[in-house]
Amino acid sequence: MIMMKRLGKAVVVFMLSFITYIVFSGSIQPYDLITGAVVAGIVGVLFANITLANPGKVINPARWFWLMVYALRYFTIDETKAHLDVIKRILHPRTPVNPAIVKVPYEVDSDYAITAIANSITNTPGTVVVEVREDEKAFYVHWIDAKTVEPSGARNEISFVFEKYSRKIFE
Repeated sequence: MIMMKRLGKAVVVFMLSFITYIVFSGSIQPYDLITGAVVAGIVGVLFANITLANPGKVINPARWFWLMVYALRYFTIDETKAHLDVIKRILHPRTPVNPAIVKVPYEVDSDYAITAIANSITNTPGTVVVEVREDEKAFYVHWIDAKTVEPSGARNEISFVFEKYSRKIFE
């Protein structure tokens, strides 16, 4: 039974690694497919128990649906708004800049959700996660134009949407 569970985890890690390899290699030539399969197989066997606790979550269609919804929203709305704000600050030097490091609390528990939120914050122009404090359940974020330094207000402005989707995808 334990061996079957580990095999299930290894297969899921293999599939995710193989897909990632092929997407980033940009090629589906036989050499790339064979190399990708070998590398993904090694990664799957070595990291199955470290990477996944419940492989069934990965194949849940609802999680994939929310991942696609989040990706579309993030890349079309959140990134666009943040880029336009930073561009405005660059082109109009008189635009006020109010930088601060703010505490942004979070309520998720999974390491994957915490990482996804932190990456979403950092990849959005104008904000950078400088520290993750799991004991406080908070990120410390450098914010180019801090509208508030109050933690719950900062959470609403910076990470609430990211957390909402991360919870649906990873928890």
